[in-house]
Amino acid sequence: MMKRHAVHLIAAALLVAAFCIAPTQPPLAAASDDQAILQADREFARAVSKNDKTTLGKLLDEDFTWTDAAGRTQTRADILKALPRPALSSDSGTSVKQLTYGQVGAVMSDHEKLHTLHIWVKRPAGWHALVYHEVAQTDQPGSRTGTGVKDCENPCKTLPYRPRNEAEQGIIDSWQALETGVTTHDSAAWSPHIADEFVMVSSSNDHPLGKSDRIATLDLQKQTGVPSAPAPLVSAQMFDFGDSVVMTCLHQPYTGKQIHVSRIWIKRKGHWVMAISYQTAIQ
Repeated sequence: MMKRHAVHLIAAALLVAAFCIAPTQPPLAAASDDQAILQADREFARAVSKNDKTTLGKLLDEDFTWTDAAGRTQTRADILKALPRPALSSDSGTSVKQLTYGQVGAVMSDHEKLHTLHIWVKRPAGWHALVYHEVAQTDQPGSRTGTGVKDCENPCKTLPYRPRNEAEQGIIDSWQALETGVTTHDSAAWSPHIADEFVMVSSSNDHPLGKSDRIATLDLQKQTGVPSAPAPLVSAQMFDFGDSVVMTCLHQPYTGKQIHVSRIWIKRKGHWVMAISYQTAIQ
């Protein structure tokens, strides 16, 4: 309990310090937007540390959600009633990476096994926080043997989600193709639907995974031949911002607890690819 109390005491200082690190830009990112996102993120950090709900209310999007490390997801109204405490566990050694995709920005903060994703979106009134997502990773590597299930109906063929426009249909098509690649352990089929800078942070793994890591896992699973159908989708929301879309989902694995997932999709060379995926099992 004392350790947990110490975590909360240092979290506010960590939040303020973390976002003073310079951004990492993808190609074609606008420097002015990078700085605007980081400035808004600093204001968010200060408001959280001071329990300043007035300032926070101006920064949060109407569709804002906060998912903590235990997988509990709260709305904007919930947060402004009772502000949660951030889960970051140390006041030093935190790394921060910032990516801008048109009208969507991501600020990712990491310290040891704790990770946070802030997704910012550009509205007419400026940049607003849409997603705050925490992931506490395990001390053990994730399983590379697969789920043991070979048939993928949902999400590979059918989904409990009806796309509202051409962009969302393109994302669904890309997603179903990559999940089919996961099911068949076909990294060549999976890879075209994933951005080169892709990062996946999951509470079922001990470290973040990049594109090459996932390819290596799929290739190993192909050698062992163990079935590995992905977790079916329970529900989803998409927030469209031109060539960037934020997707929040709930999945039900074949074994274990439901998983809350936040993703960013981007359109490159006319094709939708997944750039970021943060996954937290609901305790």
